[in-house]
Amino acid sequence: MHDHTPTPSTRLREELLERARRDTQARRAVPVGRDPEQWQRVVTPVDEDNAAWLRAIVDEHGWPGRALVGQDGAHAAWLLVQHAPHDLQQRCLPLLREAVAAGEADAAELAYLEDRVRCHEGMPQRYGTQYLRLPDGGVRMYEVEDPERLDERRAAVGLEPHAAYDARIRATI
Repeated sequence: MHDHTPTPSTRLREELLERARRDTQARRAVPVGRDPEQWQRVVTPVDEDNAAWLRAIVDEHGWPGRALVGQDGAHAAWLLVQHAPHDLQQRCLPLLREAVAAGEADAAELAYLEDRVRCHEGMPQRYGTQYLRLPDGGVRMYEVEDPERLDERRAAVGLEPHAAYDARIRATI
C-alpha cells in the first residue's frame, strides 16, 4: 500500500502554482493602467496576500528552487516576487542569484528581477525588460545601461533580441 499524502515540497509547489494562477487571473481581469480603482480592488489584495505568504516561505526555505518545487513551481515563485513590494524583491534578488548559480532557477528570470529592482532604485536596467506605461496608453522602455551591448547581455541569459521583445510588448498594449 502506498501513502499518497503529498510531501511538504509537493504542497508548496501546488500552493505556488495556485497563487501564480490567481495572480495571472487578477491581472487579466484589470488591464494595467486603465482603471486604478479596480486595480486596487482586484489585483492589490492578491499581491499583498502573495507577498506575505512568499516572505514566510523564503524565511523557512530560502528561494524555492527547482529541487524543492520543480521547474513550474520555481517559475511561479519568480512570478510572485515580480509583483511583490520592492523590499521583498531586494531581499530575494541575492537568493535568486544563488539559485541561478546552483542551477535551481533560470537566468532569464533573474534578469527580469534585477531590472525591476534597478528601475525601482532609479538605476538603469541591464536587460531592457522593464517598460513604463505612458499617460497616452503607450509605453516607453526604462533607461538601459550600455545600450550598444543590450542584445549581448540578453543573449547571455537566454532572452530574445530586444527588438523582438519590444515588438511583443507594444503588440500587447
